[in-house]
Amino acid sequence: MNVVFSQYIDHTLLKPDATSEMIERLCTEAKEHQFFSVCVQPIWVKMAAKLLQGSSVKICTVIGFPCGSTYSAVKRREAEIARDEGAQELDMVLQIGALKSKDYRLVEQDIRTVVEAAPNALVKVILETCLLSNEEKKAACRISMEAGAHFVKTSTGFSSAGATIEDVRLMRQAVGPDFGVKASGGIRDAETAYAMIKAGATRLGTSSGIAILQSYTQTT
Repeated sequence: MNVVFSQYIDHTLLKPDATSEMIERLCTEAKEHQFFSVCVQPIWVKMAAKLLQGSSVKICTVIGFPCGSTYSAVKRREAEIARDEGAQELDMVLQIGALKSKDYRLVEQDIRTVVEAAPNALVKVILETCLLSNEEKKAACRISMEAGAHFVKTSTGFSSAGATIEDVRLMRQAVGPDFGVKASGGIRDAETAYAMIKAGATRLGTSSGIAILQSYTQTT
């Protein structure tokens, strides 16, 4: 049962002070517990790809992280390098200020730039829901779909709040049944993880994957 549950989890380490030893441990844990992916900062993609070669664990990294407000050309280059070094999934932060300014054309172009830079990668768009109104969240979901992304994601985990049940439910309603929804930020136990999945999440970004599996085991 844990193996199935673990397949929702992107085993995450995005702390700026992460060391190579910590990344190695993250990858070892991901293989042991059969997590869906590891999510690491771009500098660690090549190392993670080497450590996880031959395993089923995917390599995920972040683009334009954590603010999203860099040039689209920079995001494109980040995506290209990450792709070439072994990343199979890209979690990009959208242009939050542009979205709030209703410059939807810029937001879509920014997302499309990353999608086109790595056509074989799965692209998740981080909305940073704690900074958005419900109407802005719906607009971000619609634009992400139109731009060719594959997922919408709640949060970076570096802003004022993380995922909420209400936001996951709203995002699922906005994108329909077949588009990916990733809940991230503040998911530390099995009860919360299960609630996110029940609300519509198809992936969970968390640094507490092992604790989640352990608490899940204790309650079953």
